[in-house]
Amino acid sequence: MRGGGASRERPAGFGVPMAELHLFGQIEGGSGFAERRLFCKWGLHAGAAWTLLAGAGAGQTQLDDPQVDEAAHWGHPLDLHLATRGLQGWPKLLLQVWHVDAWGRRGLAGYGSVPVPSAPGWHRLACATWRPRGTRRQRLLGTGAPELRTPEATVTGPGDRFRLRTETAGTVTLELGVMARNMARFGVAL
Repeated sequence: MRGGGASRERPAGFGVPMAELHLFGQIEGGSGFAERRLFCKWGLHAGAAWTLLAGAGAGQTQLDDPQVDEAAHWGHPLDLHLATRGLQGWPKLLLQVWHVDAWGRRGLAGYGSVPVPSAPGWHRLACATWRPRGTRRQRLLGTGAPELRTPEATVTGPGDRFRLRTETAGTVTLELGVMARNMARFGVAL
Protein backbone atom coordinates (compact mmCIF):
# COMPACT_ATOMS: atom_id res chain seq x y z
CA MET A 1 0.00 0.00 0.00
CA ARG A 2 1.21 3.44 -0.90
CA GLY A 3 -0.28 6.81 -0.27
CA GLY A 4 -2.97 5.47 2.07
CA GLY A 5 -4.92 3.76 -0.71
CA ALA A 6 -5.48 0.07 -1.16
CA SER A 7 -3.87 -1.47 -4.21
CA ARG A 8 -5.89 -3.82 -6.35
CA GLU A 9 -4.52 -6.24 -8.84
CA ARG A 10 -6.70 -6.66 -11.89
CA PRO A 11 -7.06 -10.03 -13.57
CA ALA A 12 -5.64 -10.38 -17.07
CA GLY A 13 -7.88 -8.82 -19.72
CA PHE A 14 -9.47 -6.33 -17.35
CA GLY A 15 -7.18 -3.38 -18.15
CA VAL A 16 -9.55 -2.01 -20.79
CA PRO A 17 -12.81 -0.62 -19.41
CA MET A 18 -15.90 -2.36 -20.70
CA ALA A 19 -19.43 -1.07 -21.07
CA GLU A 20 -21.43 -2.22 -18.06
CA LEU A 21 -25.09 -2.71 -17.23
CA HIS A 22 -26.39 -3.17 -13.69
CA LEU A 23 -29.93 -4.53 -13.32
CA PHE A 24 -31.76 -4.61 -10.02
CA GLY A 25 -35.36 -4.97 -8.97
CA GLN A 26 -37.86 -7.77 -8.60
CA ILE A 27 -40.21 -10.20 -10.27
CA GLU A 28 -43.28 -8.79 -8.58
CA GLY A 29 -45.96 -11.34 -9.44
CA GLY A 30 -48.28 -12.90 -11.97
CA SER A 31 -51.96 -12.45 -12.76
CA GLY A 32 -54.54 -13.63 -15.26
CA PHE A 33 -53.47 -17.28 -15.19
CA ALA A 34 -56.18 -19.96 -15.19
CA GLU A 35 -54.28 -21.93 -12.56
CA ARG A 36 -53.49 -21.19 -8.92
CA ARG A 37 -50.43 -22.12 -6.85
CA LEU A 38 -47.92 -20.49 -9.19
CA PHE A 39 -44.15 -20.06 -9.24
CA CYS A 40 -41.83 -18.54 -11.84
CA LYS A 41 -38.49 -19.77 -13.19
CA TRP A 42 -36.37 -17.09 -14.85
CA GLY A 43 -33.13 -16.93 -16.77
CA LEU A 44 -30.97 -14.21 -18.32
CA HIS A 45 -30.16 -14.66 -22.02
CA ALA A 46 -27.68 -12.43 -23.83
CA GLY A 47 -25.36 -12.55 -26.84
CA ALA A 48 -21.80 -13.84 -26.89
CA ALA A 49 -20.33 -10.37 -26.26
CA TRP A 50 -22.00 -10.15 -22.84
CA THR A 51 -20.50 -11.43 -19.59
CA LEU A 52 -22.25 -11.84 -16.26
CA LEU A 53 -19.90 -10.26 -13.68
CA ALA A 54 -22.02 -10.70 -10.56
CA GLY A 55 -25.38 -12.11 -9.57
CA ALA A 56 -27.24 -15.27 -10.46
CA GLY A 57 -28.08 -15.73 -14.14
CA ALA A 58 -31.15 -17.85 -13.35
CA GLY A 59 -33.47 -18.56 -10.46
CA GLN A 60 -36.90 -19.47 -9.23
CA THR A 61 -39.49 -17.73 -7.09
CA GLN A 62 -41.37 -19.31 -4.24
CA LEU A 63 -44.79 -20.90 -4.76
CA ASP A 64 -47.72 -18.59 -4.05
CA ASP A 65 -51.29 -19.78 -3.57
CA PRO A 66 -53.43 -16.64 -3.62
CA GLN A 67 -56.34 -16.82 -1.20
CA VAL A 68 -57.97 -13.43 -1.74
CA ASP A 69 -57.34 -12.36 -5.33
CA GLU A 70 -56.14 -14.13 -8.47
CA ALA A 71 -52.70 -12.52 -8.46
CA ALA A 72 -49.64 -14.46 -7.30
CA HIS A 73 -47.23 -12.28 -5.32
CA TRP A 74 -43.59 -13.33 -5.51
CA GLY A 75 -41.41 -10.27 -4.79
CA HIS A 76 -38.36 -12.21 -6.02
CA PRO A 77 -35.22 -10.01 -6.04
CA LEU A 78 -33.05 -9.55 -9.13
CA ASP A 79 -29.53 -8.12 -9.01
CA LEU A 80 -27.30 -8.64 -12.06
CA HIS A 81 -24.12 -6.93 -13.17
CA LEU A 82 -23.15 -7.39 -16.84
CA ALA A 83 -20.28 -6.22 -19.02
CA THR A 84 -20.08 -6.15 -22.80
CA ARG A 85 -17.82 -5.28 -25.69
CA GLY A 86 -20.71 -5.09 -28.18
CA LEU A 87 -24.44 -4.49 -28.20
CA GLN A 88 -25.44 -7.49 -30.28
CA GLY A 89 -27.63 -9.87 -28.33
CA TRP A 90 -29.04 -7.29 -25.91
CA PRO A 91 -30.08 -9.10 -22.68
CA LYS A 92 -33.54 -10.60 -22.25
CA LEU A 93 -35.23 -12.36 -19.38
CA LEU A 94 -36.92 -15.67 -20.15
CA LEU A 95 -39.83 -16.34 -17.80
CA GLN A 96 -41.51 -19.70 -17.27
CA VAL A 97 -44.58 -19.74 -15.03
CA TRP A 98 -45.51 -23.10 -13.52
CA HIS A 99 -48.36 -24.28 -11.32
CA VAL A 100 -48.60 -27.12 -8.82
CA ASP A 101 -51.83 -29.11 -8.59
CA ALA A 102 -53.46 -30.67 -5.51
CA TRP A 103 -51.35 -33.84 -5.91
CA GLY A 104 -48.06 -31.93 -6.07
CA ARG A 105 -47.56 -32.32 -9.83
CA ARG A 106 -46.16 -29.32 -11.67
CA GLY A 107 -47.47 -28.14 -15.01
CA LEU A 108 -46.68 -25.33 -17.39
CA ALA A 109 -48.77 -22.19 -17.04
CA GLY A 110 -46.91 -20.00 -19.57
CA TYR A 111 -43.71 -18.83 -21.26
CA GLY A 112 -42.68 -15.23 -21.80
CA SER A 113 -39.65 -13.12 -22.54
CA VAL A 114 -38.96 -9.48 -21.96
CA PRO A 115 -35.98 -7.44 -23.21
CA VAL A 116 -34.06 -5.51 -20.60
CA PRO A 117 -34.88 -1.80 -21.08
CA SER A 118 -32.08 0.07 -22.83
CA ALA A 119 -32.80 3.35 -21.03
CA PRO A 120 -31.34 3.91 -17.56
CA GLY A 121 -33.87 4.43 -14.80
CA TRP A 122 -36.69 2.62 -13.06
CA HIS A 123 -39.06 0.56 -15.23
CA ARG A 124 -42.28 -1.31 -14.54
CA LEU A 125 -42.66 -4.08 -17.11
CA ALA A 126 -45.58 -6.34 -17.96
CA CYS A 127 -44.62 -9.55 -19.75
CA ALA A 128 -47.48 -11.28 -21.57
CA THR A 129 -47.11 -15.05 -21.50
CA TRP A 130 -48.31 -17.83 -23.80
CA ARG A 131 -48.28 -21.59 -23.82
CA PRO A 132 -48.55 -24.38 -26.39
CA ARG A 133 -52.17 -25.36 -26.77
CA GLY A 134 -51.88 -29.13 -27.02
CA THR A 135 -54.64 -31.52 -27.94
CA ARG A 136 -57.92 -31.83 -26.08
CA ARG A 137 -56.76 -35.15 -24.66
CA GLN A 138 -53.52 -33.57 -23.36
CA ARG A 139 -55.50 -30.78 -21.72
CA LEU A 140 -57.92 -33.20 -20.02
CA LEU A 141 -55.35 -35.74 -18.82
CA GLY A 142 -52.29 -33.60 -18.18
CA THR A 143 -51.36 -31.16 -15.45
CA GLY A 144 -51.07 -28.25 -17.85
CA ALA A 145 -49.96 -27.27 -21.32
CA PRO A 146 -47.36 -29.33 -23.19
CA GLU A 147 -43.80 -28.18 -22.50
CA LEU A 148 -41.21 -27.07 -25.03
CA ARG A 149 -38.11 -29.26 -25.23
CA THR A 150 -35.90 -26.16 -25.27
CA PRO A 151 -37.66 -23.15 -23.73
CA GLU A 152 -34.55 -21.04 -24.51
CA ALA A 153 -35.63 -21.13 -28.17
CA THR A 154 -38.31 -18.57 -27.27
CA VAL A 155 -35.60 -15.91 -26.87
CA THR A 156 -32.85 -17.06 -29.23
CA GLY A 157 -34.71 -17.04 -32.52
CA PRO A 158 -37.98 -17.78 -34.25
CA GLY A 159 -37.03 -21.31 -35.42
CA ASP A 160 -40.14 -23.42 -35.86
CA ARG A 161 -42.33 -21.48 -33.41
CA PHE A 162 -44.67 -20.47 -36.20
CA ARG A 163 -45.83 -24.10 -36.33
CA LEU A 164 -46.97 -24.10 -32.71
CA ARG A 165 -50.59 -23.72 -31.78
CA THR A 166 -50.57 -21.42 -28.79
CA GLU A 167 -52.94 -19.68 -26.43
CA THR A 168 -52.47 -16.68 -24.20
CA ALA A 169 -51.79 -17.21 -20.53
CA GLY A 170 -51.35 -14.53 -17.87
CA THR A 171 -49.07 -11.59 -17.29
CA VAL A 172 -45.91 -11.37 -15.18
CA THR A 173 -45.08 -7.98 -13.67
CA LEU A 174 -41.48 -6.91 -13.07
CA GLU A 175 -39.89 -3.81 -11.58
CA LEU A 176 -36.43 -3.26 -12.98
CA GLY A 177 -33.82 -0.59 -12.36
CA VAL A 178 -31.17 -0.12 -15.06
CA MET A 179 -27.82 1.62 -14.58
CA ALA A 180 -25.31 1.96 -17.41
CA ARG A 181 -21.59 2.68 -17.16
CA ASN A 182 -18.93 3.41 -19.81
CA MET A 183 -21.44 3.14 -22.68
CA ALA A 184 -20.38 6.52 -24.13
CA ARG A 185 -16.81 5.21 -24.54
CA PHE A 186 -18.21 2.71 -27.03
CA GLY A 187 -20.31 5.27 -28.91
CA VAL A 188 -23.60 4.30 -27.29
CA ALA A 189 -25.88 7.01 -25.96
CA LEU A 190 -28.56 5.64 -23.61
